[in-house]
Amino acid sequence: MHTRRIGDVEVSAIGLGAMPMSIEGRPDEARSLATIHAALDAGVTLIDTADAYHRDAHEVGHNETLIAKALASHDRGKNVLVATKGGHLRPGDGSWTLDGSPRYLKEACEGSLRRLGVEAIGLYQFHRPDPRVPYAESVGAIRDLLDEGKIRMAGISNADPQQIRQAQEILGGRLVSVQNQFSPAFRSSEPELELCDELGIAFLPWSPLGGISRAGELGSAYAPFARVAEAQGVSPQRVCLAWMLAKSPVVVPIPGASRPETILDSLAAVDLELGSEELAQLDAV
Repeated sequence: MHTRRIGDVEVSAIGLGAMPMSIEGRPDEARSLATIHAALDAGVTLIDTADAYHRDAHEVGHNETLIAKALASHDRGKNVLVATKGGHLRPGDGSWTLDGSPRYLKEACEGSLRRLGVEAIGLYQFHRPDPRVPYAESVGAIRDLLDEGKIRMAGISNADPQQIRQAQEILGGRLVSVQNQFSPAFRSSEPELELCDELGIAFLPWSPLGGISRAGELGSAYAPFARVAEAQGVSPQRVCLAWMLAKSPVVVPIPGASRPETILDSLAAVDLELGSEELAQLDAV
């Protein structure tokens, strides 16, 4: 497994996005555990989660609990950086709400600590800006958690360039990651990716294959990815992740998966070399 860095931690160049294992349409627990274990066997050392990755109102943190169980039952579990998030909520009716208040973020962090069974969270990220709360106050809460030793590293998610620079200032230069949506279907985070490259901050694309319901349609929706995939004898999804990795050494994709075979295909992208002409075709999409 090739590696990249988040802060001072070396992680697998591709991580596992665990959300599909806990929201609507999720598989049974046995398949989820098998998926996480397959990822660990293949060398994954980064798993992305959030307290909001659950389906019903009474099961906040379902995904964190699932990951803790999977890591505890695998001999490589202690070598994994778990990245979780706070600031998003799911009332249980399928909707997503926000609470970026410092009080809530600190309470959410305590809940994540309990569910993950750790003394300090490896990477804690502010999930999404709350328009009702000044951004500086939300990030200030993350800074406090960092100063208190509740979290080892701090990141932000769904941020624009101004917010990235602001967070970096508030955190005293300790911002290590930005997790934004980025895929062939969602290219508007290019400025954030470029800024992270400039600042040496890890950029974690979420839904890199287009999302749970559309990942399988990547090749049919974007012809260049299908053409390159056919020429290389691999899946369009693998080509997509290799394309992202080629953009910058700070890029660490976190494709979602709920089947062992899916994450294993994604992880094979670290060994897929794309030529300059192929990358130019993909960039032109």
